[in-house]
Amino acid sequence: MSTQTAPWIILFTPLVSAALILLLGKFSKTLSASLALIAAITGCVLSWWLFNQPVDGKMLSLNWLTLGPELNLTIGVTLDHLSKVMLLVVTSISVLVFIYSLGYMRDEEGYSRFFAGLSLFLFSMLGIVLADNFVMMFIFWELVGVSSYILIGHYYSKDSAADAGKQAFIVNRIGDFGFLLGILLLWFGTGTVVFSELIEAIPGLATAPIYLTIACVLVFMGTIGKSAQMPLHVWLPNSMEGPTPVSSLLHAATMVAAGVYMLARIFPILEIVPDAREIIAWVGGITCFAAALMATQQSDIKRILAYSTISQLGYMVLGIGVAPTSDVAMFHLFTHACFKCLLFLAAGSVMIAMHHEVDMWHMGGLRKKTPVTMICFFLGMLALAGCPYTSGYFSKDLIIEWAVVKIPFLGWLVAAAAGLTAFYIFREFFVVFFGKARSEHAEHAKEQPITMLVPMLILSVLAIFAGFPFIQDHFFKLARPDHELVPHLLHPLLYAMFFGGAGLSALLYFKAQKDPISIPLFANRLYIDNVYFWFVNNIQGGGAAFLSWADRWIVDLLVVQVPSKLTWACGFALRFLQLGNIQAYAFFFGAGVVGLLYILISK
Repeated sequence: MSTQTAPWIILFTPLVSAALILLLGKFSKTLSASLALIAAITGCVLSWWLFNQPVDGKMLSLNWLTLGPELNLTIGVTLDHLSKVMLLVVTSISVLVFIYSLGYMRDEEGYSRFFAGLSLFLFSMLGIVLADNFVMMFIFWELVGVSSYILIGHYYSKDSAADAGKQAFIVNRIGDFGFLLGILLLWFGTGTVVFSELIEAIPGLATAPIYLTIACVLVFMGTIGKSAQMPLHVWLPNSMEGPTPVSSLLHAATMVAAGVYMLARIFPILEIVPDAREIIAWVGGITCFAAALMATQQSDIKRILAYSTISQLGYMVLGIGVAPTSDVAMFHLFTHACFKCLLFLAAGSVMIAMHHEVDMWHMGGLRKKTPVTMICFFLGMLALAGCPYTSGYFSKDLIIEWAVVKIPFLGWLVAAAAGLTAFYIFREFFVVFFGKARSEHAEHAKEQPITMLVPMLILSVLAIFAGFPFIQDHFFKLARPDHELVPHLLHPLLYAMFFGGAGLSALLYFKAQKDPISIPLFANRLYIDNVYFWFVNNIQGGGAAFLSWADRWIVDLLVVQVPSKLTWACGFALRFLQLGNIQAYAFFFGAGVVGLLYILISK
């Protein structure tokens, strides 16, 4: 095995698995799951092996398309420290999710189709990670969109699941349109789409800062769509209609992480475009705070975690905008993958115990029924909330430090979001696991099988320890702001945010039977979804109705039917002159001559 061939094996093994499952999976559910799991484990083992290997010069690539001297497209891989770390995240989380799925999907419909979709999803994400040029990345970027459509709409007989799949696909196309325009602008400006060549050529565009800023912001639109940043965040909470393992993989290590990874990949370009980085920072900071507000009033256990993901992605995007290296954002992506995957798997365990009930106000008292799930959720919750000396504490606080130093308003805004995070996640924890059982399903809930618990227990350890210095130093070279520049009140404030948010949540929800707080603005997601609904139904729908009317009564009637009917009528009238009698023709000829003579004489 060489470092030249290992990346290609990692990339194409899941694709082969997906194809074999579609061909052979109908004969055996066990075979389908085994093929998918073998592909994921193969990629994981090789990724860990690659991480500890030096790169042997230039990687293998395939010439794909040549359009004169202006554009030469290749299918090649890039294997640097960034891609190695991302490979570890994607493949390691995938193995745990695949194992968990063995138990979660045991009685679900479309078992083989599900594992084929997971394998295709993994292949698509690995293509993004390994791509050495924008065109290859964009191809796999779109494949991720197709894969997510398949998996989110897995229960396609449910209208809500089918609609969620379509929404995710369409909303992402909006961001991808801007992404494609940005790629074209960079190509026009530099003559290349290969990342290494772009980084070398970009300084030549320093004389056209507006052009470069527009190009980078358009590329960032791909992240806005794929990583669910405002205002294109609306698809992610609705994607919870898919099976929970899909939600876990999508939120932790694949689709939504792709946008942040892409920004990290082009970080050397963004470094010389300060205006673009400031726009990126503002979008990330506002998304982080707004999503946290929306999460505080949701009751669906998975949607709370979905808004949490949007908020945490906002931290990562903000990190790209304010930190001097991409490792700061990637560090939070690394830790977030561990604790967010854990939280979704724990939520899925609760759902199975509750016969797929997702409203947390129908739960309660599950700490006695599902004690292992409760412990795992608790540890993941501590990391998400930024409890001191958990993984989230190390990674999130570093981003907040850089934000306070670089853009103080955003820094203090996302510090407040940290308090909201502690509040909404402890709120979910107390309502689900404490108090009295609020339904018959809660009364008879039971713990899940070992195939679901083992991945959760492994992730519980990672959720606590993945951010510790002895681990972070092995994967990242983190830059920290000068202590003199960081306000002395920041860390005491962050401690206060964590304990204050957790304490307030305990005070309000520890034994609550219904929600003591009602804020319609947050419960209705700041009415952003309503605005989209109004726009689609009134502007797009009204426009479509007008165009339908114009097509029927203007184009069809006045442009097509009236001229055709008039032509037909003239032809119908003129046919009476075709009598087939030579005497009649002579009479008409003579009458015409007399008429002409009359006109000439009268003048």
